[in-house]
Amino acid sequence: MFVAIPSRERARLRWATPLLFALLWICFIVSAVVLPDPEQRRLMLEWGALSGGLSSPEAWWDAVREGSLLRLFSALFLHADWAHLLGNLVFLLIFGLPAERAMGPWRLLALFLCGGAVANLAAVIAIATPDRLIIGASGAVSALIGAYLALFPGAKLGVVVPLGLFLQFVKVPAPLLIGVWALLQVVFTFIGPAFGAVAWSAHLAGFAFGGAFALIARAGIARRLRRKRGY
Repeated sequence: MFVAIPSRERARLRWATPLLFALLWICFIVSAVVLPDPEQRRLMLEWGALSGGLSSPEAWWDAVREGSLLRLFSALFLHADWAHLLGNLVFLLIFGLPAERAMGPWRLLALFLCGGAVANLAAVIAIATPDRLIIGASGAVSALIGAYLALFPGAKLGVVVPLGLFLQFVKVPAPLLIGVWALLQVVFTFIGPAFGAVAWSAHLAGFAFGGAFALIARAGIARRLRRKRGY
């Protein structure tokens, strides 16, 4: 017989998701509001990821030696406009907070940064036109969505449905809603709106990375949850 002994530790503050939220805000204010237009453009070109250029082992070695691979990470904190930023922030809160509660802050940070970098790398390779600017945290947020689905396959997400003059709040199974989203990413990769301006392939790569990350780390996550519950 096993008896759960509730842990005497207080619930720890979830700080990783708010930290990422604040960093994305601060970086956008500095890069898109404070700086003049010429400096904004220079900053984007120096710290954003650029398509092409990684088509050979020699190019990879040069990128590692010059440190330009770090652009895959720094590009996560650059956004083109308010809509681009706010969309990512909303999904960061929706999926980041419950994922952090389950996996802990350090795993969440690793997931966000590594998932975002992998997503940006996929866009760098997939976009045929060289020197296209790739920025934004969409790939990292997609990694959070993939991890959320792997961690909470039975969860339900709230959706507001317009019914005539009224708005109805309904709960939809997360696999269904996220599955529709993932299918749209596949479709948009080839025939989507803003074709060539939105790196849909980055969303797919981030989503796949997030799901794989959560599955690989699930043993450690389970141990963490058992400790919290006193087992």
